[in-house]
Amino acid sequence: MDVTDLKVVDAVARHGSMNKAASELNTVQSNVSARIRALEEELGVSLFQRSARGVQVTPAGRRILPFAARLSKLLCDASSAARDDGHPRGVFEIGTLETTLALRLPRLIARFAKAYPDVRPLIRTGTTCSLIQGVIDCQLEGAFVVGPVNHPELLSEIAFREELVLVTSTAVNRLEEVASIANLKTVVFRIGCSYRQRLDSLLTGLGVPTPEPLEFGSIEAIVACVSAGVGVTLLPIGVVAGALRDGLVNVHKLAPDIADVETVFVRRIDGYFSSALSTFLDSVRLDGVPALAPT
Repeated sequence: MDVTDLKVVDAVARHGSMNKAASELNTVQSNVSARIRALEEELGVSLFQRSARGVQVTPAGRRILPFAARLSKLLCDASSAARDDGHPRGVFEIGTLETTLALRLPRLIARFAKAYPDVRPLIRTGTTCSLIQGVIDCQLEGAFVVGPVNHPELLSEIAFREELVLVTSTAVNRLEEVASIANLKTVVFRIGCSYRQRLDSLLTGLGVPTPEPLEFGSIEAIVACVSAGVGVTLLPIGVVAGALRDGLVNVHKLAPDIADVETVFVRRIDGYFSSALSTFLDSVRLDGVPALAPT
């Protein structure tokens, strides 16, 4: 087995097709099929199940895939390290929560882009769980997620501290009134969102049975639904400050064990730390947030 074998496995798994993988790899389908067959014979296991509709990864194939991503990332890191003379340039790809993107990053990225025009940040949004997995799998160089994060393969640094509030329609004036809402629903991001988990814990403490969640992909949609009385949500107070000021929602202060949350930046402990990413994190420090220090 070599790096090329793993690249072929990765391409076939992503496309679910030998032919599409061959197009990506600039070769022909017969070469891809032969390479996969030879690797399966070498390992003594089937990596893909073939059918008329394409190919599906077997459990053995899924176990190999993370190594393909890591090796590809190592090769990319080696090339980047050779070119990195300390002057920030090139591309770095990081992940972030929707709330952090809305509340913290626009000003930071604008200032950074002006100071370092040779750097192109790529930002991907997701939930804490999906972003952490993206960093572990070497799909992201790092990510802003809800802490604490304790993982043997990751470094974790405090970036921001936020205060979460319960957000309701203007018809709800006191926190205690939430328990009396008939058919209460939570308006949340998809599964894997840490705020969602805290909201469920809060409602349980208020004596509310686990409500039916309504999942949305944007802050704007969540706030609009809450404003319309569809349900309640939990968000950083800075994210809903405009809606509160405009009289669209009410917010309810919470106990520190629910309200206080740290946003941390995570990256692989063995990952290449480029000058571009390092300088960007320095820019985060300059925004008046707590110094980034290992947690």
